[in-house]
Amino acid sequence: MAAKALRPVDLARRAGVSTQLVRNYEADGILPPSPRSDSGYRQYGPEHVQALLTYRALAPGFGAETATAIMRAVHEGDEALAYRLVDAAHAALHQQRQATDAASDALAALAAEYVDEHPVTGPSLLVGELAHRLGIRTSALRVWEAAGLLAPTREPGTKYRRYGPEEVRDARIIHMLRQGRYYFEQIRPVLDGLRRTGSTEALRTAIAERRAAHDRQTKAMLYGAALLHQLITEGPRAASGPTVPAP
Repeated sequence: MAAKALRPVDLARRAGVSTQLVRNYEADGILPPSPRSDSGYRQYGPEHVQALLTYRALAPGFGAETATAIMRAVHEGDEALAYRLVDAAHAALHQQRQATDAASDALAALAAEYVDEHPVTGPSLLVGELAHRLGIRTSALRVWEAAGLLAPTREPGTKYRRYGPEEVRDARIIHMLRQGRYYFEQIRPVLDGLRRTGSTEALRTAIAERRAAHDRQTKAMLYGAALLHQLITEGPRAASGPTVPAP
């Protein structure tokens, strides 16, 4: 006896999403095409349930864009492409981990300057000169200033921004943290602690939080990859949901 066809609302309930989102997933190629009844209604089966749950497991770790590309590749029978996309995502996360480690060492060296008894020395730079030294756009420095992270002085008459040695040092800290994908609200306490007392506690906390975020992403990727492996190797399952516990 053929299994009863599932409606969009049935899939939505299985995954805890809206019926419109289910339709959007099908339109984006996340779900395989669904046949229609004589009256034009979508008819879903176990393969759609499994695809939906797999995508929902992949997205937190791999991101919506990559997870969508993986699902499209699977539905098109291009398993090699799906594996390449998975590998690329893991490689990108590994690079982020390495960047965090490198930034941690560099930031520790910079942070030592805040407790050095000797005053920070160096030339005073214009906005373009500092941007060139850091390899960023001048607009980034203006955004950091608007966020209260930097406070350059102004030249009398011309009103050009001038960044003294301490501001240049702070800008280097900000730049490294931004490269590590830290938000302004994470950077602000780091600078406050370094400027006031030379404390690196907030810096250590920020780095630890970043590493913990990498670990959470790895766990999410492993969970999603487990369901992807299940989908590819075993095909759609009649069970009500995935057999792998959520991270």
